[in-house]
Amino acid sequence: MSEESEEPAAGPKESPPAPRAGPREVWKKGGRLLSVLLAVNVLLLACTLVSGGAFNKVAVYDTDVFALLTTMMLLSALWILFYLLRTARCPDAVPYRDAHAGPVWLRGGLVLFGICSLVMDIFKTGYYSSFFECQSAIKILHPLTQAVFVIIQTYFLWVSAKDCIHVHLDLTRCGLMFTLTTNLAIWMAAVVDESVHQAYSHSNASHSRLAPDPDRAGSRVGGDCSCSTALCQVFQQGYFYLYPFNIEYSLFASTMLYVMWKNVGRLLASTHGHGHGHPPSRVSLFRGTFFAGPVLGLMLLVVGLAVFIIYEVQVSGEGGQTQQALVIYYSFNIACLGLMTLVSLGGSVIYRFDRRAMDHHKNPTRTLDVALLMGAALGQYAISYYSIVAVVVGMPKDVLGALDLAHALLMIAQHTFQNVFIIESLHRGPPGAEPHDSPPKEPCLTFANLDALHTLPTCPPTPRLDGPSLAGPQETIAIILAPRGHWRHRCLKDISLFLLLCNIILWIMPAFGARPHFSNKVEMDFYGYSLWAAIVNICLPFGIFYRMHAVSSLLEVYVLS
Repeated sequence: MSEESEEPAAGPKESPPAPRAGPREVWKKGGRLLSVLLAVNVLLLACTLVSGGAFNKVAVYDTDVFALLTTMMLLSALWILFYLLRTARCPDAVPYRDAHAGPVWLRGGLVLFGICSLVMDIFKTGYYSSFFECQSAIKILHPLTQAVFVIIQTYFLWVSAKDCIHVHLDLTRCGLMFTLTTNLAIWMAAVVDESVHQAYSHSNASHSRLAPDPDRAGSRVGGDCSCSTALCQVFQQGYFYLYPFNIEYSLFASTMLYVMWKNVGRLLASTHGHGHGHPPSRVSLFRGTFFAGPVLGLMLLVVGLAVFIIYEVQVSGEGGQTQQALVIYYSFNIACLGLMTLVSLGGSVIYRFDRRAMDHHKNPTRTLDVALLMGAALGQYAISYYSIVAVVVGMPKDVLGALDLAHALLMIAQHTFQNVFIIESLHRGPPGAEPHDSPPKEPCLTFANLDALHTLPTCPPTPRLDGPSLAGPQETIAIILAPRGHWRHRCLKDISLFLLLCNIILWIMPAFGARPHFSNKVEMDFYGYSLWAAIVNICLPFGIFYRMHAVSSLLEVYVLS
């Protein structure tokens, strides 16, 4: 069936109101192709400038990158305002809304990261304003423009993430793709800036390829100006620590814009699906767990924060305690990854006994979630396999080498089994969505003797039949089997919460500066600093994004369980 076909209704068949937005689109893929070509060309231009500014002896400076990003953000903001004005003045522009797109937890995360991005822009503005006399005006204009862009885009995605617009189709696709490209360019610039900062912090004079030389470093921190005041240093350190939130904001916005792009011109039935994205009742949102998963997850979160602080203090100190810090860091990660692997396996085993039907409805949001989980995991896979080769071939004889090998192997296993659990969870229907064509599994209650039931001892879990009327067979079966199904669903909720909290701490550590890849000399001695730094700086951002995207997916799994 082609993508242009209407989706069947999942509930009672009703005739949807005919959209008055215009005739059916003749060639949807043509409009998509035009917008994708626009996005690819703009993205390659941005990538060229951003990557060129990261290396030494390349005549591309941060002012050039800031000028391009500022222009892109202004154009995207103007298009968003045009879209909001057009949809507000034309009620028939959005005849359908995709219930699966833009769930409230995704929009809530976007708002949270957007607020942190605004704080980062304030810190950046204060930092560059500290030596305004010898700075280019674009360095102050860029964070101010980004703050305005974040506010406009966050409001736009909050109110329009579910839109299936049916006017100005090609223009809308191009606008959405250009805005998506703008967010990816902001993401690349932030990742490169943070990677250069981390490389400069962990490098020495002999490792100077990716670390800025004094002239290039000076151009990033103010040229001939020096950040000498205490307030300036607070602004400088503050916006670097807030970079992870800005990075995640750009990626969250990109995923939501992609779903909107897929929904342009989409035709939906009047009652559309259930499954993925179905809003749960507020009463049962935070109930129905055994509390083992949340408690154990919170314990690991607290312990992980303590380990992270100890690691940062010992590695950055001058007492020569890097070896001890790495042992503590790797030991915690090995324990956490091992538990997550076992728990993910347990969740997959529980699904073998789950009778909920699989949801096969067309769902762009779920398709994107699965693709991002699989694609982002490749970054951590690459780092792990490079580490395995370095340890096995290099054959280090110390404890740190064994911990490094165990950590790399468990990282691969944990990503694999967690992806299997999450993807299967997203394709399950909500509780109670059992296949209609499959009879109940044996053994089941097929005959009930009232006299025999009344002679049984009283027990709270045992169903009690009062009165002469006997419940129908289906009702009786539901009463008998409900506790077992409820037990499975509570286990799945515990597993989801435990994995969610563990992914949060595994996001915090690398996102806020933990780089055991540079503190541990095994890989650097084997590959050399230049190659190993390139591998880590390219692959690690995808690993960091994987953790936060897994948190979003696991929250949805928890709600749907």
